[in-house]
Amino acid sequence: MVKDFGALNRYAFSGHRLPAGKAECGWQDGDYVLGYFGESAAIASKRYLAYVEAGIALGRRPELVGGGLIRGLGGWAEVKKMRLKGMDRIKGDERIPGDSDFALSMLSSAKERFERSCRLKRLGYDFDRVAAEKVAAIYEIDPDEIFQKGRRKTRADARGLFCYWCSSGLGMSLTELARKLEMTVSGAGYAAGRGEALAKRHQYSLTK
Repeated sequence: MVKDFGALNRYAFSGHRLPAGKAECGWQDGDYVLGYFGESAAIASKRYLAYVEAGIALGRRPELVGGGLIRGLGGWAEVKKMRLKGMDRIKGDERIPGDSDFALSMLSSAKERFERSCRLKRLGYDFDRVAAEKVAAIYEIDPDEIFQKGRRKTRADARGLFCYWCSSGLGMSLTELARKLEMTVSGAGYAAGRGEALAKRHQYSLTK
């Protein structure tokens, strides 16, 4: 589609130009991408550009191209043959790289997360209930403290557990959490990791 890195920066029909700082796009969530590269937009954009440019030098890598299930079966031609033989329940998802086993595990994991999120929502768990009835109760703090900035250990631990339960239990994206907590996406991801470690160490459970 484009000849080189400079042409990519000028190409209008991709998601690259916004995180690269080359254009504004109201419907694209550039903060989600840039959150992985730095806290300030200027620094994150420079790091993103360096990352993409370094990746171009590696060339096209088949193991990172989607369609792991289809590739594992020998391509679409083989899939069509299998369907003709009655094997019409073959699953494929071109968004998932890797081999067939990996793609299947990713699809299974996504289904489990979705079902867990639906179950918790049916039980009445939402953003506010997780904050007030669960996290605030564990740390014996006011729920508002979870949303306040600061590095005090109790507050940081509570915010971490909150991020973990909202992302893993309610299925909220890190972008959504970052927006509600006025954090960067990378900060929300770090907090969720901290919360997961705390939940495992102290055997905290969202539903008990």
